[in-house]
Amino acid sequence: MKTSLLVLVALLCAPLLSAQDQPAGDWKSASSNQAGHEYPKINAERRVMFRVEAPDAKSVNVSFHDTPPFTKGKDGAWYGTTAPLDEGFHYYTIKIDGGEMPDPNSRMYFGALRWGSAVEVPAHDEDFYALKNVPHGQLREIYFHSPSTNAEGHAFVYTPPGYDQHPEQRYPVLYLQHGWGENEYGWGQQGHTTEIMDNLIAAGKTQPFLVVMTYGMTNDTRFGHMQDFKIEPFETVLVKELIPYVDTQFRTLADQPHRAMAGLSMGGFETKTITLKHLETFSAIGLFSGGSIRPADITDLNAFKAKNKVVFISFGSREVEGGKTRRGDDPKADTAALQAAGINAHYYVSENTAHEWLSWRRDLQEFAPMLFKE
Repeated sequence: MKTSLLVLVALLCAPLLSAQDQPAGDWKSASSNQAGHEYPKINAERRVMFRVEAPDAKSVNVSFHDTPPFTKGKDGAWYGTTAPLDEGFHYYTIKIDGGEMPDPNSRMYFGALRWGSAVEVPAHDEDFYALKNVPHGQLREIYFHSPSTNAEGHAFVYTPPGYDQHPEQRYPVLYLQHGWGENEYGWGQQGHTTEIMDNLIAAGKTQPFLVVMTYGMTNDTRFGHMQDFKIEPFETVLVKELIPYVDTQFRTLADQPHRAMAGLSMGGFETKTITLKHLETFSAIGLFSGGSIRPADITDLNAFKAKNKVVFISFGSREVEGGKTRRGDDPKADTAALQAAGINAHYYVSENTAHEWLSWRRDLQEFAPMLFKE
């Protein structure tokens, strides 16, 4: 009875919609909300309902397209409901009298060059990144000195379950990079790296390994000017400073066969550039919506085949409509050319996703089991 009453109140306070557009009433609080906050809510149609306390405001809305203006409820708060959204993770802002700001109901995430709000719309396959009753690893925060930048670097390191209980064991390492506009927090928060790895290890689908996530020094580059990005400073930090630090502070298998690199979007560009220049450092490459590799990109094909164990190239299906990316690449054909050249290359398409975190979570789930096989 109490639940039905709450649903009725919510519907009465929501924006007026036509009968055919009236949203289903099975609202549930989003998993991305701050603890104890009821809104935003999501229903089975993947609509999101917001409640904003702004009693003196003249107009309130949200940054999602095609959302009708919010209406003021009898409780003085503003209510609004979006059109159905895609599954997965969405950044957004609240608009009050023309100004944009984070939603105080949401947890804070770093994306689009700022800390702000996001909402998690449940995905049909979310089980692989769900928090489950399995042995858990840890996400550890570290600082390391960078002589080349004269600064203290910051990174997160995932250690698998049992790391502290088995001091005799050493582990491979995956260096995993974020994209432009995001930072070293992204893979641990938006990407659910810990949950994905815990679940894969518990299911026996992947070898336990460390995952290191650091800032890629990308955000000083303005959007639309990515060609001006100079990778050499980050290359030095990663190869000459962070990797040696991790190898001395953690129980790693500190050699090329047990070290991999992957990244999403601009982090994929970093991955491609750095790994092709450092065959002696990395044995596996993962590009998540971050371009592809052709045989022509490889300077010494025989040396590459001798050193590299895995090349993984992936995009969301909405990024490769007609088989081509927006830059004109054909990643499927590129992968086939690598395979024809004798390279262990894989092409994966995340169905019904675009340039977004649900694509990249799926990429990690697919890529991790390919790594560090004897």
